[in-house]
Amino acid sequence: MTVIDWDALQHVAADAVGRAYAPYSHFPVGAAALTDDGRVVSGCNVENASYGLTLCAECTLVGELRQTGGGRLTAFVCVDEGGRVIMPCGRCRQLLHEFAAPGMVLRTASGIRTLAEILPDAFGPDDLSRERLRRDPA
Repeated sequence: MTVIDWDALQHVAADAVGRAYAPYSHFPVGAAALTDDGRVVSGCNVENASYGLTLCAECTLVGELRQTGGGRLTAFVCVDEGGRVIMPCGRCRQLLHEFAAPGMVLRTASGIRTLAEILPDAFGPDDLSRERLRRDPA
C-alpha cells in the first residue's frame, strides 16, 4: 500500500477552499484525494442561487478525476475555510463510493476511517446488475 502524506493532501484541500464559490452559505469547502495511479485531484464547492444546483467540493473533485484520466480514489480529505477536517455529507459519501478503490480511506475528525465504515452497506453499480437481482430477489 502507498504511504499517504495526509498533511500534504490536507494542504491541497485547504488550497482548493480559496477557489470555492460560496456566496450563499458562506461555507467554502475544499477537498483533495489521492488516486490509484498516484495523482492528486481536488475540488471546491460551487454554489448556485437555486440551492439544489449547488455542487459540493466532492462533486468537482470527481469531475477533475474524470477530466484528468479517471481511475479510483484511494485516500480523501475534506476541509472547511479554517482548514479543519470535515466529514462529507451523505450524498457525497455515495458519490465517493462510486469512484472509490477497494479499501479507500478518509481523514476524518475522528481519525483515519475506511469508506465502508462511514457508508456501510453502500448501494453501488453491482446492485444494479440484472444477474444479482435474479440471484437475490428482494
